[in-house]
Amino acid sequence: MICIVASFGVGGLIFGYGLGITGGVSSMDTFLEEFFSEIYEKEVTMKLPKNEYNAYCKFDSQILTLFTSSLYLAALPATISASFVTQSCGRRVTMLCSGVFFLAGAGFSAFAQNVWMLIIGRISGLDVLFR
Repeated sequence: MICIVASFGVGGLIFGYGLGITGGVSSMDTFLEEFFSEIYEKEVTMKLPKNEYNAYCKFDSQILTLFTSSLYLAALPATISASFVTQSCGRRVTMLCSGVFFLAGAGFSAFAQNVWMLIIGRISGLDVLFR
């Protein structure tokens, strides 16, 4: 079972799941209302008839873009340093540290009070850092 879980994580399943979830969450009304109120207000005021609805311009926020792409920003240095960390510390230790960082980031994101806490939680929870 441990090998199956490790192979899913190493193969990018968790990383891809995190990216996929972000796209769905960032368009939810409750999420926008809580963390991006200006975008939520724009969404509510831009309600047009179904055949005239244009969602393109309602998500034009640099902070929302930073939230969405924060996983990519953290993955760049992680992928560069992953082989060095794994070679120096060993596979088992790096997988354990990866799980701890992932849980810490998920916990930090779960209790986030503002957008910056979400972004920091996503970056610190990047489990590919130690792969």
